[in-house]
Amino acid sequence: MMVPMNRILLITNAAAGTADERAIEEAVEVLREGAEVEVVGTRDEDELLTTVADRPGVPVVVAGGDGSLHALVGALDALGRLGSERDGAEAPVVGLLPLGTGNDFSRALDLPRDPGEAAAVVLGGCTEPIDVVRDETGGLVVNVAHVGVGAEAGERARPWKARLSKVGLGVLGYAVGAVLALFTTEGWRLTVVADGLTIAGGGRRVLQVAVANGRTIGGGARIAPDSDASDGLIDVAVSFAIGRAARIRYGLAMRRGRHQELDDVVRTRAREVTVRASNGTFTVNTDGELSHPLRSRTWRVEPAAYRMLVPARRSVPGQTLTPGHGRSTE
Repeated sequence: MMVPMNRILLITNAAAGTADERAIEEAVEVLREGAEVEVVGTRDEDELLTTVADRPGVPVVVAGGDGSLHALVGALDALGRLGSERDGAEAPVVGLLPLGTGNDFSRALDLPRDPGEAAAVVLGGCTEPIDVVRDETGGLVVNVAHVGVGAEAGERARPWKARLSKVGLGVLGYAVGAVLALFTTEGWRLTVVADGLTIAGGGRRVLQVAVANGRTIGGGARIAPDSDASDGLIDVAVSFAIGRAARIRYGLAMRRGRHQELDDVVRTRAREVTVRASNGTFTVNTDGELSHPLRSRTWRVEPAAYRMLVPARRSVPGQTLTPGHGRSTE
């Protein structure tokens, strides 16, 4: 399927700072070498929904991080456009200029951080079918949902991220939150069932459960290093590393993507995953947003929900990329 790149809708944050404005200007300059570009700054989800609804069939590029991409995919879902390719129609085409703090999903897609290079991917890249993961309430996971120490780390990271962002080091807030959570948690009694197989029965305390479409969280922690967002499966990892030494070992190994080699980590792939609290409640961190208190949550994968513009040289095992139509990056 050829992607008509003669026209592009670029969504930006209307409250973007000066640094983001400069990056967007650099990207727009590149985009306009190969396409007509309409730039729209949106302030909230309602403005985003209206903007996308008024331009059906136009490839949409969002400038921002994982939260911005999540909001765009949510708008496409609200308009009934996700998964249209499975129904015989063309799936929506989405591009991303990574301007966020963590930019985790862009890492999974090998997107460059440089605004001009990311814009060149939009013009000359390929489209790849991308899955989403949906919970029983209708909520979407674009990158990763996780329960346990990672969600607690997200809560503890918030004030640190806000402080450090003032000096351009916001991503370090995640690391601070992770250290604080690892040193204080006692774990959670959870039951985890993946495609009918019980991989945690509630008898042992669990440190973390990852329900992954992408590969990293917190600005690069490799929670699911082998995950493929286009394989029609959820990557599931459960850590039973409860002792203090085990927690520290797990945290260090996860930063390098080596935690799945540990004896107290179980990993599988599934189409459906359920997490239930044996007692009490838990918090879920979904693409950086926290939901709590919960006693149960179920996620199901929805394959090929939309198509993402990715680098032409990106290699995905078993995946065929579709050339875009625009300026070549050769």
